[in-house]
Amino acid sequence: MVLFGAMALAACDSNDSSAPSSPPPPPPPPAALAKLQVLHASPDAPAVNVLVDGTTVLPNVDYKTASSILTLNEGTYSIQVDGILPGGATATVFGPQDVSFAEDTITTISAVGPVAIPLDVSVETKADTGAAAGSARVFILHATSGPMGTLPVDVYVDAYSEPNAPVGTSVPFNFDFKGTLGPVDLVAGDYQIRVTLEGSLDPVYDSGSVTLSDGDDLTLVAVPNVSGGPAAVTLLALGPTGSVELLDVNTPTGLRIGHLSPDTDPVDIVVNGGVYLNDAPFPAVTDVDLLPADTYAVSITTADGSAIAYGPENLDLAAGTLYTVLATDFNANLTVDILTDDPRPVALYAKVRIYHASPSAEDVDIYVMAEGGDINVEMPTLSNIPFGANTGYIPLDEGIYDVAVAPAGTKNAVIEQTIEVFAGGVYTAIARDEPTTMGFDLIVVADSLQAPAQNN
Repeated sequence: MVLFGAMALAACDSNDSSAPSSPPPPPPPPAALAKLQVLHASPDAPAVNVLVDGTTVLPNVDYKTASSILTLNEGTYSIQVDGILPGGATATVFGPQDVSFAEDTITTISAVGPVAIPLDVSVETKADTGAAAGSARVFILHATSGPMGTLPVDVYVDAYSEPNAPVGTSVPFNFDFKGTLGPVDLVAGDYQIRVTLEGSLDPVYDSGSVTLSDGDDLTLVAVPNVSGGPAAVTLLALGPTGSVELLDVNTPTGLRIGHLSPDTDPVDIVVNGGVYLNDAPFPAVTDVDLLPADTYAVSITTADGSAIAYGPENLDLAAGTLYTVLATDFNANLTVDILTDDPRPVALYAKVRIYHASPSAEDVDIYVMAEGGDINVEMPTLSNIPFGANTGYIPLDEGIYDVAVAPAGTKNAVIEQTIEVFAGGVYTAIARDEPTTMGFDLIVVADSLQAPAQNN
């Protein structure tokens, strides 16, 4: 039957061979495309999820982070931004709102301003034409609000000549919060960007030398500085793949040092040949010290200088980063662990990190319970945490908590302590030995570029 059908079709073809064939349909026109980039520029807001038409397209976007440029068909889309809360809950901070995306444009949506004002959103669009030959194209957004939402500033963009060149040699661009400039084409080369309060010649931000290359197409966004130092703002450069921070030239590094070796006598901590911390007993954690970013030689010696327990070791301390350097373990195996801290406060909750610095304890389970909680009926918040582990920051609602630490798989708490945390607070809790009682204890310190440590 198949063969018969084929013969019949062939016969039909032979009878209609003189009939003209129909031309194929024309291909559909190419879709008109637009582009979208999203920036988290709110200094005290939690990380956010970005939704387009109800679907999460950008999860867990944190402060000073921009997405890569997303391509979509031109048209109108529903945009929504949700803040991520403790426990994975979310709260909508923008939208859902319809936003139109036109062909051959790049739209940047930025969450701006502190949460309390409340959080605001800036929607800015520029033509997707690229930079002129031999030039870089720059679009500038002022995303730093003042106490009442307004913060007029002057922005100077000069060809770079030398460090600390005088301000005021060019005509400034004047902006207020959410103000924009451009896009403008600048001849490729090295530039210096300074920001002053309106009418002042004292910079609240100095980029130092910034290279703008031929073909760069950048959105520059001034956001609040949360990295310490004198600068009021920091600058983010948004390109096709995301954001890069251009720190103020005077942005310091932060250093805090702790003696947590339970059987080690008091020590001197030596930095670049000079005593940084003298005769420090166990346990001790210093305040945060702001230093110029550099490489520092760090040593730990006995207080009488008779022996070197560690170092000298060169530590590269980067601008805008806070480091906690902890001497841990028993003296025979003295170890120095370097933690990179995140002191940025979040207005809606506290951030708490736990570090296991007790060499007498093996792997532990950690319980963070509401006040009055019972370890016997609670599941561990964190399980099988080994010595030397850093849990990373856990978001907690403001309140009073009972913290218990028990050997992994047991309910036999070796540490039980009540702590109170506040929204906007950032804390490190260090589980340590207590050699005088052969037990264990918890030290809670504030992680801040300004606040002193608090030893408990």
